[in-house]
Formats: sequence, C-alpha cells, structure tokens
Amino acid sequence: MSLLKRIEQGQGGSPSGGGSSSGQEGEGSRLSALQSRRVNAPITSPQAGSYFDLKTRVQNKLLSELDPTMDITRTDEVRRTIQDLFEQILAEENIVLSRPERARLFEQIAAEILGFGPLQPLLEDDTITEIMVNGPKNVYIERKGKLHRVPVTFENNDHVMRVIDRIVAPLGRRIDESSPYVDARLPDGSRVNAVIPPISLVGPTLTIRKFSKNPITIEQLIQFGSITPEAVQFLKACVEARLNILISGGTGSGKTTLLNILSGFIPNDERIITIENAAELQLRQEHVVTLESRPPNIEGRGEITIRDLVINSLRMRPERIIVGECRGGETLDMLQAMNTGHDGSMTTAHANSPRDALSRVETMCLMAGMDLPVRAIREQTASAIDLICHQERMRDGTRKVTHITEVSGMEGDVITMTDIFVFEQTGVEAGKVVGRLRPTGLRPKFMDKIEAAGINLPPSIFGIGERRRY
Repeated sequence: MSLLKRIEQGQGGSPSGGGSSSGQEGEGSRLSALQSRRVNAPITSPQAGSYFDLKTRVQNKLLSELDPTMDITRTDEVRRTIQDLFEQILAEENIVLSRPERARLFEQIAAEILGFGPLQPLLEDDTITEIMVNGPKNVYIERKGKLHRVPVTFENNDHVMRVIDRIVAPLGRRIDESSPYVDARLPDGSRVNAVIPPISLVGPTLTIRKFSKNPITIEQLIQFGSITPEAVQFLKACVEARLNILISGGTGSGKTTLLNILSGFIPNDERIITIENAAELQLRQEHVVTLESRPPNIEGRGEITIRDLVINSLRMRPERIIVGECRGGETLDMLQAMNTGHDGSMTTAHANSPRDALSRVETMCLMAGMDLPVRAIREQTASAIDLICHQERMRDGTRKVTHITEVSGMEGDVITMTDIFVFEQTGVEAGKVVGRLRPTGLRPKFMDKIEAAGINLPPSIFGIGERRRY
C-alpha cells in the first residue's frame, strides 16, 4: 500500500473518492492516521528488489519515525525533518546510493508526503503552463504554447486516483463513478479538471492549467506582444470610467489572465464581489469578497450555482461584480446587474469573435428558462455591455488581443458594433505570427463617459491625426 493511499484514508476518503470530505480535519491527525496504517516492511538493499520496492520500504520506515503530532502544513520544517530521518534510515540500513540516486529518491518521497507525487516537479517548473495526465503512463505538458510529452509516469490507475483525491478532498468535492468528473483548484489557484472511468476510457485523466507564482503583469503582456501600450491606456480608462466589459475568446486564449489584469485597474476604495466556479482571480485590492459555486453533495442536494451567487451578490452592496465566466442562465442576471446600477462589472465568455460573443450572450440568456423575446434580450445586451475585448490563441501558440470593440446600440433588431482596435497580421517569420493591434481611427461613442470621469485620452491613441500604415 503506497503512501498517498494511506494519506487519503487518513482524510476519511477512499481510493476511488467515493466519500465526500470537507477537508477540515487537522494535518496532524491525518499524519497520525496515516502512520497507524503503515506497512511495517523491513528495509533492504537496492539489490533485493526494484527501485519501487526500495522507495516504498523507505517511505514506510520514514512514516514509522515521523512525529504523528507534526503540523504537515509547515512545509519547510517538515521537509528538514524528513531529510534528517531519510539520511538516518539509509545509514542504519546500509543502503548505498550515488548522490543523484539519493537526491532523486528523497525528492520523490518528499513529493508523496508534502505534494502531489510525480506531478510535483512539473508544478514547480515555472516554464510549464499546463499539465495533462492521460492515464498513468502518458503525461504531457504545455510550454511556450506547444505540447510536449514528458518521461513522468504513475504506478497505476490507483496512483493517479489518489493524487486526484488529494486535490479535490480539501475543497469538499468528490469524484467517483456516480460523479465521474470534477472541477477544482490547487492551493495556488491553478485550475484543475479531472475525469475518471467509466467516462474516460484511458484511465483517470487530469488537466491542470497552472497559475504563475508571480501573476502576469500588464508590462509583460506588452513585452510578449499580446497588446499595445495604447490599447492598455484605453482599457485602463474604460475600467476607471466604470464601463461594463465582456472579455471573449476561445479555450486557453488568456481570458482569465486579461480579466485579472483589468481588475487591477479598479480603484482601491471600491467594494468588489468576484464569483467563480473555482476561485482563480488574484485581485490585489483590499475590499474584495470572493464567492465560489458549490456542486451537489452525494445525495444530489446543496448545489449553489453561479446564478444563485450573482443574484445573492446584488444584496451585498457591490460596486463591481466580476463573474469569472458566464456559461449559462446566470448571463441574464449579469446583464440585469449591469443595467441596474452596477456599472464597471466584468465577465468572460467563450466565443470566436466579438459578434459571436453577442450571439452567445443571447443564447445563454435563453438558457435561463425565461420566455423572453429575442429583441428584449438584445436590447438588454446592447444597453448593458459597453465594450468587448476579444482574445485569440494564434497558430504559433501566442495569445493576442485581436479586437477591442464598442457595443454602440441597436439598429432595428441588430446590435451595432464598432471596432476601436483590430489586430492586423502582416506575415509569419520563423513560425511566429507577425502583426500589431492597431487603432481603426474611430472614437467610441462612450468617450463622454470617460471624459466625465476626468480622464483625457489623446487622439493619437485612436490613430486620429496619424497616417495609418498597412
């Protein structure tokens, strides 16, 4: 029986995740329970068995020596203790290992106790942006927008399940045959999705979209070529002037990152309510209330949806409402909030273009179950949303803002839009997309709102008075 399985049993869950867990019990008691279930196998030399056998036996011996009352959340102290005991065990049992083998064995054991097993080195690598586990023997990563297979494996399906359980159990979520997929997050905010058999035919599947330890700044986006300084100055003015902004784009296009950055432009003296499926936003303001939806329990009760939270947030005196993503009936309530005095609200939605984003908003409003005429929904949309900022993931893996578009009103039954900035691709060099986000030369109709907020933007931002280059 390996270490992570005993850890999860100590948490009160089963290897398959069949029981729900609140994750509220102390780490010390978890370690104590884990030790009570250890397998007391003698340590032998590497020649007596495989590397896995050696690792398992050292882990068991280490567990027997650890103090059951130790606070495992104090990572540095626990790591030093494990290091001392590890060296002592190897010396007592006359296990001779080279320095690289010793370091490798220790890191793997420490990762099983303090981290997420084989995934821990990948999680600590800041150059990796996404981790994909397709069963125990196929692990892929994304680095610089490209996929690579890595020589990282799990022991078996149960080993992957134990890592998944360790991620979801502290959040009070569960995954089993009756609920074979789950959305969760790591302590650092990284987004996690897990799918297990019978839905997944390749074994337990885990997808982790990592959050940078140091959140990406607007300066870095400019440096990466994702956006221009002129567009940033314009978006900053829009946020400060309390315009309602919808960020659209495909999966992995950087919507949440841009939402996080735009949220940073909100003045520090405003009350902000954030609503998400899994808390990812990292706002730096002082007055922020973070709300997170909740799935139903094992009896199918107790579900709290994004829509419930949006409705409830209206009673919490919000000055800004930020919804991590609209994907259903909550879109109608978000539009209502934007139209009833909660100016400056922001959200994201999946779409292929700004025009598609409005079509999706219309469709998601119909999902609320209200028997509303399409024209009424379009009027609400045109009145509520002031600006659409569209992002795309280019063929070379880079992420760029391609449209900054004003929602200018209605003409008949059609919502009218005006592009303020558009990305113009000029070519491809060495496999990299070359181009720039350029102003169209048009001023948005909501400039009076920006000027009323005491913000003066130079005409050059919109390309007025300059000869455009193609």
